[in-house]
Amino acid sequence: MVSGRCDIPAYYSEWFNNRLDSGFLDVRNPFNPKLVSRIYFKDVDLFMFCTKNPHPIIKYLNKIDKPIVFHVTLTPYKNDIELNVSKDNIINDIKEISKIVGIDNLYLRYDPILLNDKYDINYHLKAFKRICELLDGYVKNIIVSFVDIYKNVINNMKYLNLKEFRDDDYKTIGINFSNYAKMHNMTVQTCFEKKNLVEYGFVKGDCISQKKALELTSKAFKLSKIRDGKLCKCAETVDIGSYNSCFNKCRYCYANFNEELIEENMKNHDPNSSLLIGHINSDDIIKVRK
Repeated sequence: MVSGRCDIPAYYSEWFNNRLDSGFLDVRNPFNPKLVSRIYFKDVDLFMFCTKNPHPIIKYLNKIDKPIVFHVTLTPYKNDIELNVSKDNIINDIKEISKIVGIDNLYLRYDPILLNDKYDINYHLKAFKRICELLDGYVKNIIVSFVDIYKNVINNMKYLNLKEFRDDDYKTIGINFSNYAKMHNMTVQTCFEKKNLVEYGFVKGDCISQKKALELTSKAFKLSKIRDGKLCKCAETVDIGSYNSCFNKCRYCYANFNEELIEENMKNHDPNSSLLIGHINSDDIIKVRK
């Protein structure tokens, strides 16, 4: 996965391209920093890109000779919630990616949905409807989620001013999102949410299902690792990113929770290193990950 921990396509595309040329990359274990996994691209079955700004990576996609799945997040928030990139540009990039990887391998993410006085239900209904109109014919699958109370969310509560979701809110989102999507030949789903909204027209789905992975690679994959005591039903992936290294600085993000560390990590990024952040040390233990 490139990457759930940080936006590699937006900020580290040059590094990723250099690693493609080198044939391998290294990933430091976030829980045991002396352990490093070495991944050779010849052992990779599929690339799953996750990004809010795919533009920098597009020019390198033709170098990849493996299946590609894209998850592009397009949210309706302004600079008070996240670093803003032109939504019009993102729309155009999504259309371009749809042509490159195919509409079936592109997932639009409208997530997470959060509610406050500014971003209320009506705001989200209008934004989602507009996105469906603009991407008709380029996107078939939309994934939504609802904001979770991560450490970073708690730290940013004074900016977020979150309101709790009521049952009527879920119902309104479920019915209207389903209808808007259907009008434009799209489906809408959640992934690993307590409220999956299937009773209102959402479909059951996963971010990257075992069925999808099998279809693209002809290989059977294990289920993803346990989250919150439950087994996520996505196919298992290996994330090559690093926590606290994404300049999007989204106030709802789980992977960024120390802004000072973000600045430090980005300064320690070397596009010529095998690691995303920093370099290999003499006492690191490197193991090849198949």
